[in-house]
Amino acid sequence: VQLQASGGGLVQAGDSLTLSCQASRRTLNMWAKAWFRQIPGKEREFVAGISWDSGTINYVDSVKGRFTISRDNAKNTVYLQMNSLKPEDTAVYYCAVGLLGDSNWSTYDYKGPGTQVTVSS
Repeated sequence: VQLQASGGGLVQAGDSLTLSCQASRRTLNMWAKAWFRQIPGKEREFVAGISWDSGTINYVDSVKGRFTISRDNAKNTVYLQMNSLKPEDTAVYYCAVGLLGDSNWSTYDYKGPGTQVTVSS
């Protein structure tokens, strides 16, 4: 199983970006999906998670009201719409797929390679 993330880049504070992560296997559509991020020298942080049916969605407090996670099971894809970006959002963003769907990176079964998001002030 491969996860391919895309959509990262360099933007200015206040701009928007949408990250996408497509899974290579359709059966993962029944699993929870999430986005994490990591700043060099810091631990990986849970950003947002979504259940298989989009019925349960969770965000870290720092992105609530600015980021939106969604999924399109027909396309095997999970998205992270990021608005009003701040310099502190600069990180490598990773998508992950797992059965539990919690905020712990280690519980996810499949993890993508990451995409860099850089927000300049």
